[in-house]
Amino acid sequence: MDNRRTFLMVTTGGLMAFLGLRLFGGGGDAAAQAKKTFEIEKSDAEWRKLLTPAQYNVLRAHGTERLGSSSLNQEKRKGTFVCAGCDLPLFASDTKYESGTGWPGFWQPLPDAIGTKTDRSLFMARTEVHCRRCGGHLGHVFNDGPKPTGLRYCMNGVSLKFVPAAAA
Repeated sequence: MDNRRTFLMVTTGGLMAFLGLRLFGGGGDAAAQAKKTFEIEKSDAEWRKLLTPAQYNVLRAHGTERLGSSSLNQEKRKGTFVCAGCDLPLFASDTKYESGTGWPGFWQPLPDAIGTKTDRSLFMARTEVHCRRCGGHLGHVFNDGPKPTGLRYCMNGVSLKFVPAAAA
């Protein structure tokens, strides 16, 4: 009886450890993503000097700004949303929409503007969105957006700057 109980406990424990590693990150995928280099690389001190504390917290430390705190939620002018870290154009204003989440929402990024990776924090797997050029954390993308893409790019406003279109 003791051998059977020991076998079941060891087997169950091993299965739970394996599933935990697969679900919450522990695999080679995270290590490969951490080694990725970007076109713009700066030291931590250089990023801290360039960015405000709030921008640093989101772009470099993968934080999230407070719900509803970004003035970009109300931005309705024509223009482009660029990375606050490196000024790379990320989203056109005509792809912005009111997502009802409290963060700026877009249904499509500009071509070759972003990168994505799996984010296994908060006990779930999500798709993190980062700037293709500097690697700054922007937010996450979800499959519950409007047509034509069905995607919702939920971005931290502090990670973006708005550049109005030139008046014609």
